[in-house]
Amino acid sequence: MLDQPILRVPVLLLLLWFIGVPRGVAQEVAPSFDSRVKEAQQLLKAQKFGEALPILRALTEARPGRKDLVFLKGLTALQVSQRRNVPAAAREALLDEAIASFRTMLIDQPGLVRVRLELARAFFYKGEDGLSREHFERVLAGNPPGPVVANVRQFLLRIRARRRWSMYLGFAAAPDTNIGGASDERFIYIYGLPFRRDAESLTKSGIGLSVWGGGEYQHPLGDRVRLRLGMNASRNEYSGGEFDRMLVALHAGPRVFVGRTTQFSILGDWRHQWNANDPNYFDLGGRVTAGHRFTRRLTVNGSASWHDRRYRTRKFLDGPVRNFSLGAGWVLTPTIRLHATAGYGRDRPLSLRYRNKSTWFETGVSVALPKGFTVGTNGGIRWTDYEAPWFPHTAEDEDRKDRTYSLRASVHNRALTFFGFSPEVSLIHEVRKTNAQLYDYKRTGGELRFVRQF
Repeated sequence: MLDQPILRVPVLLLLLWFIGVPRGVAQEVAPSFDSRVKEAQQLLKAQKFGEALPILRALTEARPGRKDLVFLKGLTALQVSQRRNVPAAAREALLDEAIASFRTMLIDQPGLVRVRLELARAFFYKGEDGLSREHFERVLAGNPPGPVVANVRQFLLRIRARRRWSMYLGFAAAPDTNIGGASDERFIYIYGLPFRRDAESLTKSGIGLSVWGGGEYQHPLGDRVRLRLGMNASRNEYSGGEFDRMLVALHAGPRVFVGRTTQFSILGDWRHQWNANDPNYFDLGGRVTAGHRFTRRLTVNGSASWHDRRYRTRKFLDGPVRNFSLGAGWVLTPTIRLHATAGYGRDRPLSLRYRNKSTWFETGVSVALPKGFTVGTNGGIRWTDYEAPWFPHTAEDEDRKDRTYSLRASVHNRALTFFGFSPEVSLIHEVRKTNAQLYDYKRTGGELRFVRQF
């Protein structure tokens, strides 16, 4: 791999840009220790990485606070891992050692661009393309030197060209103050007369368990075309089974790369959804997705979908469902990401009462902080207008109109992993305001999530 011109990072560039002492980590050391440091540096300048690595391991074990040596150890392990005669198991161990070294530094100082670059390279060589791409994009947001920019872009092209399998898996414990999104109104008024609701129709709280996962394989059909085959599934369970939900989805279709920065996919979709463990509806249709990278920091994505929805029992809800969305992601700095999405949807079931159109907007930010913490927040609003009155919930001549507001805050620590799963704690609050009696609600929930990307 190192002998490929596209991937090789010049030794001079390594010495001038990568091998530097991060600010604030220099310490007074004993002469014997200092001589060993100089010996390791001389070996690195001579590209004798195999001889330098044991010395650096001993030095970092003796002085774990010397972050400059931790960096050099990670860089050296990465270089050794790419030798042609290194067995696969040893290469994997060396890459894990390099990743651990770079992560240790970024936990305390997430703004170190040169360290993040080496972490991205280590993930690339390990085949973890999703993580590699994420860190390369953050590197570009740090305004690195021109040769590094060119090198990063070549890595991103290689990631795009070789991508085959991608999988994810997650699970969560999710307490919720209003599982079914029910109104807490005690009475409904019809022609001014009050009618008391049944107690079982009011809000219910509980703790649910969620699990989700999926995967996709992309088979090459040419230099610029891939065939995408994928599956996704999710399940939510609560005590009693009344609020259990499950979804299984399949998709297939071509992905076309128009250029280095533009791609689109045309996919056929099939989806099956269950409520309370009983089949609810089937979707059959398709969608078009597209993405374009405008600058190093800005990426725009869009999608349009149409599905024919068929219910098992509630046939009056059968009909087409259409959705359109446009989103943007902006890597403001190596430690700050912004995103925003706007969308429009329309449901046209057989029943005029349930026909509606929706418009929504969502935005959010995530920030990597020192000590390994990452915090994020997302907020959104959805406007849903129905095309008919909802008497007796609305006046006889008044169409139903909903406004739904949501806010989510999350935090996780990058230093914590359990068998490859990273925990995240989230708090979610949602409010629906409507002119239809018994369809407004408030709910507050939380999640303890564990997610892993493969």
